This record gives sequence, structure tokens and C-alpha cells, in this order.
Amino acid sequence: MELKGRRKAAMLLILLGPEKAAKIYKHLDEASIEFLTLEIASVRKITPEERRAVLKEVQEMVMAKEFLGKGGVSYARELLEQALGKERAEELLKRLTSSLQSKPFDFLRTSDPMQLFSFLQGEHPQTIALILSYLPSDKAAAIISGLPGELQADVAFRIAKMDSIAPDVLREAERVLEKKFSAVVGADFSKAGGIDSIVEIISKAGRKTEKQILEILDEKDPEMAEEIRKKLFTFEDIIKVDDRSLQKILRDIDNKDLAMALKGVSDDLREKFYKNMSSRAVEMLKEEMEYMGPVRLRDVEEAQQKIVGVIRKLEEAGEIVLMGSGDDFVA
Repeated sequence: MELKGRRKAAMLLILLGPEKAAKIYKHLDEASIEFLTLEIASVRKITPEERRAVLKEVQEMVMAKEFLGKGGVSYARELLEQALGKERAEELLKRLTSSLQSKPFDFLRTSDPMQLFSFLQGEHPQTIALILSYLPSDKAAAIISGLPGELQADVAFRIAKMDSIAPDVLREAERVLEKKFSAVVGADFSKAGGIDSIVEIISKAGRKTEKQILEILDEKDPEMAEEIRKKLFTFEDIIKVDDRSLQKILRDIDNKDLAMALKGVSDDLREKFYKNMSSRAVEMLKEEMEYMGPVRLRDVEEAQQKIVGVIRKLEEAGEIVLMGSGDDFVA
């Protein structure tokens, strides 16, 4: 039976159930969420025949991807033809290989970071930014950490400003590298870079690199620097702060700000604060939260950001240490 792609996707999410479907939703962009939500809403029932067809196709796709990973296209084709027939095997392989082989600079993912770092020496900052945008964040972090301070900030700035990259630009960049590497570029525009991309890279590059980049970005583009700061450490990240540091933080924040900030957060995060406060202080905080009643989300976010600002100032002053972000610690 023939079902359209969106219909099949919607049916699969329904069959998976709300908990698993919600996990998938977290990885989708807004446009995909919108059309899938509309499609799911329009599904009145799923017939046994439709159920079998959707689950069978998913099973075949998973099997084809597994075969590709184990032994490449030839190996996968041979096994799939035996299991599903020549026509179906070709159809699955065409769909999979078109997406698997279309990632620009995918060949660099297996390269040694030090070799790649040496290779990038002398390249234009825009070329470095483009390549780092497609690398795993930990590998990109290792490379950006080794760049001179001014170049670090320049590359970070270019990654954050990057958006859709035209195919001919990617082909030209890869053409320069074709003597050493090979890759296949898809025809569609590819999404690379952006604030989220550079935040993920910086967060794994270590505090020294982070501070260096942000100081230069403060002069170059203050708004971008502030946006990156907000994403590097969020209010929810306080759950990972050690108790001694949190107690210092609590001394520097207003009780009303804390009451507002804790509205709507997880029970675990609230308990993190409660266990580092006296029983009297906890009682007063709970009374303040109850007295507030319903509050606007915007006010909650402003209070949380205010507290995050206090935390970052304490860290910069050396009064607290935020674990993680690529730094090494010893007991």
C-alpha cells in the first residue's frame, strides 16, 4: 500500500506512543514539528494493514543502515537483495546513501585533530569556520583551543554568523582539499554554524578559551557575546554546581529573585537549593513562592538570568568554580 512520507512519519509517532514520540520531537526543527503535529491530528485511525506497512518499512530501513555500517554499499546490497529482493534493496540503498553521503567534510571526522590542526594552519578564518561547523563539537573544540586568541574569536564570530551555505561554496572549499580527501556534496543547501553550534564548541574548549573568545567578541559584537553567555550556562545547569559554591551563590542573590526563578523548575533543582539552605530560609522561600501565585514566564526567565549573571561574576572573580566545560580537575 502507498502512504505519503509525512503520513507514515505521523503514524510511526502514534504507534511509538507519547513518551517515545516526545523524545523524537526534541530533535526536530519547528517546521517538522508543525507539519507532523497537524498530520498526527488528522489521523483518525490506523488500520492493521497500515500499521504493518509502516513498521515493516522502519524495520527495513534500520536493517539497511546496519548493513551499510558493517560493510559498505556492496555488502549491504548483497544482503538486502537476498532478504528483500533487488528492487526493494535498490530503493532503500538509494534513500540511505543519498543522505549518508551528502555531509560536507564528513571525511574529516575520522582525521586526527592534531593533523587537521596542522592542515588548517594558514587557511582563511572563513574556511576554518566552515570546516569546524561540520566537525563533531569535541573535535572542533580541540582545534579552536589551539588557535591564537585573535583568530579564535574571529573563527567563533564567523561560525556564529554562518547560516545556510550554498552548494557551490561547499564544493569550492572541498575542491581545495580534494588532493588529500574526498567527499560527496548534496545538492540542497546545508545548515551549518549559528549560535548553537559555536556554544557547543566553546563549552567543550575549556574556560580559558571561552574567556578569551568572549572578551574579544565583547568588543566586536556585544549582542552576540551576551547571547553566547546566556547559552553557555543556564539556570538549569545549577544542578551541577557543587554545594559549597551554591552556598556562596545563595549569599549573593535576593530571596525574591530566587522565589521567582524557582517557579516551574524541576523538583530536583528546587531540592538542590533547599538542601543548601537552613530550614528557616527554606520555609521563608516557600512562603514567598506561594504568596506570588501564578507568574509570567518572562518574569521567571528574567529572574533566572539575573541569578546566572551573579554566578558568572562570582566565577570570574575566582570565588566559585563551575565544573566542566573542558577543564580538568583533581580531588
